[in-house]
Amino acid sequence: MNDTDQTTQSMDENNDGAPIDDVVFEETAEGEGEALSADKIKKLRADLRLAQTEKADYLTNWQKERADFINYKKGEDERKKQTLDFAREQFTEELLPVLDAYDMAFANKEAWEKVDKSWRMGVEYIQQQLVKVLLDNGVTEIAPKEGDLADSNIHDLIDTIPTTEVAKEHTVAAVMQKGYKMRDRVIRPARVKVYAHTKE
Repeated sequence: MNDTDQTTQSMDENNDGAPIDDVVFEETAEGEGEALSADKIKKLRADLRLAQTEKADYLTNWQKERADFINYKKGEDERKKQTLDFAREQFTEELLPVLDAYDMAFANKEAWEKVDKSWRMGVEYIQQQLVKVLLDNGVTEIAPKEGDLADSNIHDLIDTIPTTEVAKEHTVAAVMQKGYKMRDRVIRPARVKVYAHTKE
């Protein structure tokens, strides 16, 4: 009787968790009931143990590799997002002087009103479009008003103005330059002067 004529039968359908020693090696018709030798049974059981061990190892390794790949994918997505945010931030910083130029032009209302109306409307429209593009990309102004409480997280305190009014202590006296932030990250703080209380 050769090895190809031998069949194995496990205790359960999945062949998982069944003790190897409980596996029954059936006799075949060939050889008219000739029983498997003890050595062959021992070898077959050893081969079966090895096959099950290798299967478990392959499954464990596959699961580990899959988990590693998923973690790598998440990390790669996060790195791409950070790179994109950094590029947007850098580009926005380069545009800030342009926005400052518009603010300076509009600040002198008397002189600005003297400009040809159609030309003035065209310039204002371009400025509005630029602001909208930045807003669509998560960029918003930091534009405090006089009387707002100064906040060193979003304001750059460049000077103080003395005041005898206690209520004005550490509030914004004047905005020298708007600030900008991208979502929650400050790109440039607003430059402000603040009131400082004095008795005299």
